[in-house]
Parts: sequence; structure tokens; C-alpha cells
Amino acid sequence: MANPNPMNITNSSLKIMPLSADDYELWLSLWQSYLTFYESSLPLETTNATWNNVLDSNVPIYGFGAWLDDALVGITHVVLHPNTWNSTECCYLEDLYVHESVRGKGVGRALIEHVYEFASKKNCNRVYWTTQEGNTAARILYDTLATKTDMVQYRKNL
Repeated sequence: MANPNPMNITNSSLKIMPLSADDYELWLSLWQSYLTFYESSLPLETTNATWNNVLDSNVPIYGFGAWLDDALVGITHVVLHPNTWNSTECCYLEDLYVHESVRGKGVGRALIEHVYEFASKKNCNRVYWTTQEGNTAARILYDTLATKTDMVQYRKNL
């Protein structure tokens, strides 16, 4: 059986840090790759609004980057929000993307574990996310880090 945590990148060489204004161009490249992965596209104004929200301390959206040396190799965005089932906020891991060159080497795991630590420090009651059913490589990782629920998502775009 394969090791569920094939950490080929050492913890000392991978740094997870909040995204900053100087990271825009590197972030944009990964963001566009992420959208392409999901066969999506967004207007530049939406992309820039997302970036501005990540940087705005008055908006409960946070962005983190995974760095190997000077290369941004992964990103995640999380949204903190109240809910009706707890007295503390939830942490929605909305976006997670790891560059193809380092997939399967522990970057996604490190980003998710960083989100867990961040959410815990913010006194959140849970971290949750969704993914496409066919995203099997990611789901293998997710199965080692969280519990798959039996909830089904319905959506109506407005």
C-alpha cells in the first residue's frame, strides 16, 4: 500500500505564509492555472476583487501561499463565516491549488494543515471544503485529513 503522506519536500524547505501585495503576479499565475484545472474562467475584475479581498483585513477572506525557495508552488483561500449550528465561526476552505510539478509531494497536505492551525487560532468550530467527485488524486489526500460527509450540494446561480 502506498504511503498516504509521501512528503518528498522537507518541512524545512516548504514555507506556508499569508499572501502579500508583492505576491500578485505569482498568485495570478497559479490562480489562472486553478481556474483552468476546473475548466473555468473569470473576468479580470472578479480576479482582482478576489485578490483585493484576500489582502483586505476588513474582509474575512484569507490567502496563504506555499513557497519552495522563491517559487510560489501552492495557494489556498479560506473564508470565515458565522453559522446557525455553533456559536463560533466556520472556516470554509474555498480554493486549494498546487502546481503540477510538486503534486503528491506534501504541499497540499501542508496547506490544509496550515488552514487547520489558522482556523483553530481563530476559534473556528470546523474547516470544511468541497471538491469535484472526479478529482480522485485530491480526494485520496482529503480522505486522510478529514471525514467525507454524506451531504449533497445544490446550487442555483443568481
